[in-house]
Amino acid sequence: MTALSALVAKAIAAAAALSGKQLALMVASSLVATSGIVAAGLTTSNDLGPLAGLVGRSLASNEAPAPAETAVEPEESAAEPAGGSPLPASGGGAASSGPLPAPAPSEPETTPEEPKEPEPTPEEPVVEPGPIQHVFVISLASPGYEAAFGTAPTMPYLATTLRPQGSLLSNYSLLDSAAVSNSIAAVSGQRPNALTKADCPTYTEFPPTAAANSGGFVPGDGCIYPVETMGLADQITSAQIRWHAYMEGMTDAAGAPDTCVHPEPGAAEAPTPGAYSSRLNPFVYFHSLVDLGDCSMNDVPLTELDKDLKKVETTPNYSYISPTPCNAGVVGQCPPGAPQGAAADDAFLAALVPKILKSAAYKKDGLLIVTFNQVSPPDPALPAPAPNPEPPKVGTLLISRFASPGGIDAAAYDPYSMLRSVEDIFQLDHLAGAAPAKVRSFAPALLGTNGGD
Repeated sequence: MTALSALVAKAIAAAAALSGKQLALMVASSLVATSGIVAAGLTTSNDLGPLAGLVGRSLASNEAPAPAETAVEPEESAAEPAGGSPLPASGGGAASSGPLPAPAPSEPETTPEEPKEPEPTPEEPVVEPGPIQHVFVISLASPGYEAAFGTAPTMPYLATTLRPQGSLLSNYSLLDSAAVSNSIAAVSGQRPNALTKADCPTYTEFPPTAAANSGGFVPGDGCIYPVETMGLADQITSAQIRWHAYMEGMTDAAGAPDTCVHPEPGAAEAPTPGAYSSRLNPFVYFHSLVDLGDCSMNDVPLTELDKDLKKVETTPNYSYISPTPCNAGVVGQCPPGAPQGAAADDAFLAALVPKILKSAAYKKDGLLIVTFNQVSPPDPALPAPAPNPEPPKVGTLLISRFASPGGIDAAAYDPYSMLRSVEDIFQLDHLAGAAPAKVRSFAPALLGTNGGD
């Protein structure tokens, strides 16, 4: 799907569900985004120019009043004499007594053609929903594969309570150790760059000329991706299904719960120990979400999850859940005296996972994925581990009635595989790093399909 068609489809799908405050947010953000799109279209040589024109005309047509219909008066025709009546003589004298001339042949009366009905536009084929319709992803910081899933685990709830209920991806590895680069890859397929590998110390825009190449990757260094860069959230909205990101501790500057919180462009973030960090929120790094209203509506505080889990109808099809850096298990990010590292993220799982497993949506057609998007720094109180040049192996656990309890899948997976698998579950196209045939998907084993990747 092209950037143009994806954005238009996403706008239509999003508008269909808007009302009240959401509509106000969408209108306000769309005005800002449209201005940016139009400006970009006038200054760039890529295909954004037609996009700007189309979006601009579309918005204008939606706002402009319909032109009033003007009634057209029928033209008056000269009265014709009735057949057989004598015609007056020229000069206005008495009627002629000679024979009357034969009347001119009249035009055959025609029935006006009825306007042809426009041929119906062929409908796009309806994709039948697959067996899994609710995916929950919990993203944490890994203490290392052995500490999480080994014989002497430091995450006992994960390793001894949850592990027997699901299938372990024992060879799931990260692209590097940073949260931003791995989580962006898992929700968009974009490659790590120098800034994302450094966890984006500042909230930095890509250069104005940045555009995706033929493989779908945006080259160069940057954190905030151009508006035409599509991600999984855009795909889900375009498919007219729902997504939410649930972020623990996400508040505004005054401490009130808020949505889609991120620094200003060019600014640095200095997370308070125990508080929210945008570095664990990959959705705030995409203009397609931040500028067009999706982030404000769907990127919400974790406190919203309990309410949404009450009914199948209120549970999003895709839920991405991230704790604070402290509760994610990042060493050094907790207030003094609080549990940290593996103990913190295991306690977070023990409090959250039972709510998901008891929910109607999970029981009906759900999949819970417990995964890791970064490697926690080593505990300074422990001996430093030996350097390892290989991609860090962290493991991932799949829990579902469609997964094999206690099973092991030893195939090689990574964040691109995570994206491809979720796309396969929801029957979406493959983006950027998830597109190559060599990228494996764990969806076929869950869906019972043959052939795999």
